[in-house]
Formats: sequence, C-alpha cells, structure tokens
Amino acid sequence: MCAKLKKSDALDYHEYPIPGKIQILPTKKHSTQRDLSLAYSPGVAVPCLEIAKNEDDVYKYTAKSNLVAVISNGTAVLGLGDIGPSASKPVMEGKALLFKIFADIDVFDIEVDTNDIDKFVETVKAISPTFGGINLEDIKAPEAFEIERRLIEELDIPVMHDDQHGTAIISTAALKNALEIAKKKASKIKIVISGAGAAAVSCTRLYKKLGVKDENIVMCDSKGVIRKDRKNLTSQKAEFATERNLHTLEEAMINADVLIGLSKGNVVSPEMIKSMAKNPIVFAMANPDPEIAYNLAIKTRKDIIMATGRSDHPNQVNNVLGFPFIFRGALDVRATKINEEMKMAAVLALANLAKENVPEQVNITYHEKNIHFGKDYIIPKPFDVRLIYEIPPAVAKAAMDSGVAKKPITDWDAYKEELEDRLGTGNKLMRSITNRAKSNPKKVIFAEADHLNVLKAAQIVYEEGIAKPILLGNKVTISRLMKEILFDAKVPIIDPKSKAEDKRRNKFAETYWEQKQRKGISLLEAKKRMGDRNYFASMMVNSNQADALITGYSRSYPIVAKPIIELIGKQKGIQKISATNLMLTKRGPLFLSDTALNINPNAEELTEIARLTNSTMKIFGIKPILAFVSHSNFGSSKSFSAKKIHEAVSLIHESHPDIVIDGELQVDFALNCKMRSEKFPFSKIEGKKVNGLIFPNLEAANISYKLLKELNKIDSVGPLIMGLKKSVHLLQLKASVDEIVNMTSVAVVDAQEKAKK
Repeated sequence: MCAKLKKSDALDYHEYPIPGKIQILPTKKHSTQRDLSLAYSPGVAVPCLEIAKNEDDVYKYTAKSNLVAVISNGTAVLGLGDIGPSASKPVMEGKALLFKIFADIDVFDIEVDTNDIDKFVETVKAISPTFGGINLEDIKAPEAFEIERRLIEELDIPVMHDDQHGTAIISTAALKNALEIAKKKASKIKIVISGAGAAAVSCTRLYKKLGVKDENIVMCDSKGVIRKDRKNLTSQKAEFATERNLHTLEEAMINADVLIGLSKGNVVSPEMIKSMAKNPIVFAMANPDPEIAYNLAIKTRKDIIMATGRSDHPNQVNNVLGFPFIFRGALDVRATKINEEMKMAAVLALANLAKENVPEQVNITYHEKNIHFGKDYIIPKPFDVRLIYEIPPAVAKAAMDSGVAKKPITDWDAYKEELEDRLGTGNKLMRSITNRAKSNPKKVIFAEADHLNVLKAAQIVYEEGIAKPILLGNKVTISRLMKEILFDAKVPIIDPKSKAEDKRRNKFAETYWEQKQRKGISLLEAKKRMGDRNYFASMMVNSNQADALITGYSRSYPIVAKPIIELIGKQKGIQKISATNLMLTKRGPLFLSDTALNINPNAEELTEIARLTNSTMKIFGIKPILAFVSHSNFGSSKSFSAKKIHEAVSLIHESHPDIVIDGELQVDFALNCKMRSEKFPFSKIEGKKVNGLIFPNLEAANISYKLLKELNKIDSVGPLIMGLKKSVHLLQLKASVDEIVNMTSVAVVDAQEKAKK
C-alpha cells in the first residue's frame, strides 16, 4: 500500500458513503406509469419478440453493446496472490471504474468460485449472452492461457486476459519507440526477459511480432535461464527455451540490448546494467518495486532508456493506456474477438501518438514546459485526452480489415466526434489539476481548520502531497480533532487570538493601520480586526508567509469576502474582481461567470469578467470558447439586460479580438452546436464547442450553477476568485471534503501561476 495511505483511509473509501465503487443507474425515463409500462410489462415484450426473431437485435435494444464483464477467480491478484474470489472483488470493481472513467464502458464484475478450468470456462460461456465483451483478470498461469484460448475459440464476442495482453501492448509500443531512439533494429537486438508468467509470455510473443528473433530471446524464471535441457517445463516456457550456454540472469544480461522486467523488485544490480550493450533499454515493470530502482539505473548508465510501472518516473508502462480503448474500439464495431491485428494496431497507435506534438493540457498536468518524443517520453501519458479518440479508431479499423467486425464504421469523422463526447474531460481535468498541484505543492492556509470537514481536507492534501497546510483556529480544538482522525503530521497550527501570536498580530495590525489610517481605521480597530482569522490569514498571504488561502466553510459569503477584498490587492489592470465556477460535466469542463461577486455588472464589467474567465481557463490548459448568455438571441429582445450584453460583446470584440466569444445567446443555443449552426451560421463561435458562459447578473449565474449541481449531481469547483494578486478562494457554506480538496488543488495551481508573474 502507498506509504501515504493509511489502512483506515482505504477501508473508509470503500465503505462510505455507500459500500463499493460502482452502481447501476437507469438510462431511460421512469417517472410515470407509461414509462414503467414501456420499461417492463407490457412494453418490454415488443423488443423481446424482435430479438427472438433476430438475435443481433439484442445489441439494438439492450445495453449489451456497451457492457463488459470483468471476470476473475482471484488466484493471481497483483501483489496479493491467490486470495480467492470474494477478496478479489474490490480489485474487479476498481477495474470496472477504470473502464467507465477512461472509455465510458459499463461493467459488471463477476467473481467465479472455482479453480477448475472446465468449470470456469463453462460458467463464463453460460453467462456470455449478457455481455458485449469479456475481460479476464487476475487468473494464475498456466490456467489463464488455457481459459483464454478456449473462450476466444468458443465465444463470438471479444475476450482478453488483460494481465497478459495489456502489459504486452503498452510495453511493445514503448519498445518500438525506444529502439528508434537507440537506433537499433528489432531483428538484431538481444533481449532478456526477467519473469516467465502470463504477462512475460504474452509480452515476448508480441515482441516477436515487432521483429525480435527467437534466437535472440533469453527468458529467466526464479530458477534461472529457461534452457531447452531443463525438465518439466510448461508449454509456455518451452516456447522460449534457449540453447545458449547461459544459466543466470546476470550471465544473460552481458551485451544484451534490452531487459524486460516482469518478475520482482531489486533482482537487477548496477553491475548487471553496466554489462549491457551500448544504449541499453531497461523496462523494470515489477510493482511496486522495480527490478532495479529508476534513479539507480539512470545513475549507473547515462545512455540508458528506462521505463517502469510507476507513475513517479518517466515512461510509465500502465495498462490503463490500453484495455479501456481496445475494448472501446472492439465494441463499437461489434468485433467477434480481439485478434493479433487489433493488438498490433493499438501498439502502433500508441507508439505514433508519443511522436506527435503534446497538447498543452498534458504539459500542464505533468508540470512540464514541453514534453516531447525522446528518452524520457517513449509512451503517452495516462492523462492524455487524445487516447480516447486515437486508440479505439485504430483498433476498430484493424477489426474491420481483419474480418472480425460485424458493424463496420463508415463515417470516421463522426466516430471520432462521438468518442470525444463520450466522457467530456471534466473529471480528467480535475485529476490533471491535482497532479499539477502535486508537482510543486504550496503553503495553503485553511482558515477554519477547527471544523472537522476542513481538517479532513487538510489531512488529505497533506498526505497526497497536494499542498502544505497551515491550520488556523482554536489550537485545542484542532489538536483534539487531529487525534480523532489520526492526523499526526507536524503542520503549523495558528490561533490568531492567542498570546503566542501577539507579536505577529501586532505587526500585521500596524501594517494594516498604515494602509488604512486615512480611511477611518484606528490602530486599536486594526488590532481588533487582526484577531479575525480571515484578516489574519489575508495578511499572512500578503506578507508571503503563505502562498494561498482557503476560507468560507462556516460563514456566509459576504462576511468572508469583505476582508479578502479589502486586503488582497487586484492584479495590474483589473478594475473589479469576479468569480467563476468550474462545473465538471459529462460534456467536459464548463465555466460559469460571475457566480458570486458582481450583482448586476454593466457592459464594461461584463467585458472584464469575460477576460478574466478567458485567462483563468487558460491557466488550466483549456482553450476557451465563450458565450454571453441571455434570454435573447442576437438582438431578439430590446430589454435592458439584453442590450447590456449586446454592448459587452461589441466592446470585447473591439478590444480583445483574440478572445473567442460571441452572444448574446440563449443558453441552449450556446451549448448546442448544431442548433446554433442552423440558426446563426454567422456567429464567431460557429462550429465550436462552448466551454464558458458569461451571465448577465449574479442571480442568473448563481441559480444556474446550483441548479446544475443539485439536479444533475455535477461536481462544482468554486467559486474561484479571479483578478486578485494572490491565490485566495472562498468555499461554499458547508462544502464537502471533496469540494475543499478540489478547491485546494485549484488554489495551489493558481499560486504556482501567480509566482511566475
């Protein structure tokens, strides 16, 4: 388990708010008697009879076309071994989660209580009519090979054992690119495989498809080199037995070009790395500890090209780059199997994607200025948004070309657009923001740390490495709550009212008084205000004793905002600060402005709100496409509100022609590209997907974001304060722990950007 995660964290995550990680949600209306009559009796009989006449119609009238089974008997759970079917269920639910969040594929996880090959195969065959595909998981070798072989032969839906083929596909793509960088040919290299399990066997088979020669392969297991004179070899091991006079991994690595590690941690020494050929390629993929530590390997050989299975080093060989997108492509053409051609298509698509220009959002996520093809980037990053629309089409086309597709795709442009729309990028964006925060965590004040939810959030961001929390509030209360939640880190705890803070509080008061003495503030009043946690925290940020401030959990917005607005200066050129909410919708991230600060902005102020929203979105690597929304479409109303927006549009088009924005538009026209194109082809946002809405007043914006949040259960991050010199953000009253954590990630990224200026 990750060192930062406590046992209680993992158990609580799986138990609350409801047990498990997945659930079933209706996809059809079900609120009226008519709806129920269509969903079940008598209406359901109609599609049943159609399917009885034509079995393929099951894909037309049921969820089969987007439903995969993740099936295991728990005999080879990663890092845990044979723990049985029930104990493997959390892993299978986790796999289901990954299928959904990365490729919008629904999953039933099924745990089968048998180690008998025949019973396992018969069970899967018996339930297969339910599913569009089968993902076998965590089944021990050699049984896994036979189970997969038989199911592929006997079923007419895609079947794949991801433990074998996932790693094979990803590592083959990485190997192809590594060989290109090392200026080596697959047909000439000497390759050593440390490990002889299911993954090692499948990887090596795919490397041969890449051009690696049998005579140049040496495979090792726990007993040493697998040689032809060894007795009692399984058929899989015998396939890679060598006649070369080698006995140990150490001997095999002398002058080898490539080492593939699929065994266990720390079995490779620096001396073994030194013995390899020029420009060695080492994929140490054992988890959590690689066969040789990344830092040790690159210190040993400057010319090494290194990959691991870990996310904290370059070139992570991660199965999530493969299985969601391979099944996505297979399901979308209704493939009868996942064949070698489809696997190789995924290999080539992944390899080629790594050579293309990396989107700025990926650079930002990984806190890099310019990720580019080379020794430290031979495989795409897991959070690369292009994976969803690059890998599935390649797999689908290979299925069609190889004759296993029952529903060929004819319009590839439309298919790519469908893939882009499947998930949106909202949740991926939040994960990207969090990753970016972790790359350079900042000191963040939690002004209400004596509230349990705020303290829980501070604990999470500390343990996850998102931020360095500074806890404000009653020290006794905070210490007691920390003990309750086992938050035993040594983090600063500050009570602004305590005697211990007299010196700092007085210094802050004097500074504040010097600024405000000609505006009716006495020194006595200044000292009184510095006892308020929000005044005190704001002064800490102003004096660079902290990088960011999170507050607002327990008090109403106007009360909290007053000291912030008073003390934290505006950015240069900004007349009025404003607020935006980031809504993590299925169609992608959607920014709504102004949701909190400006009650009834005029045209000039609306223009500034739009400019700030544009800048804020860019910070997070999003290309802004904005629309001013109203009850009116392009002058259809002469009301004061519509005229105000019409004027704001003219102002911003004139002063900032680089900003992609138009209006005024009713919100459905703003969000529906097809409707807009048909009615308003002259719009400056013609053909573009709007991801930012500027509202005519606070009332409309605030109601809209809260309505979205409550009715559609959409996560909201914000309101984010725009236009301040410092990173200060206000929580909604009684925000959830997750909302506070998300806001902290945003605050850290904001602080990172402000530190550059």
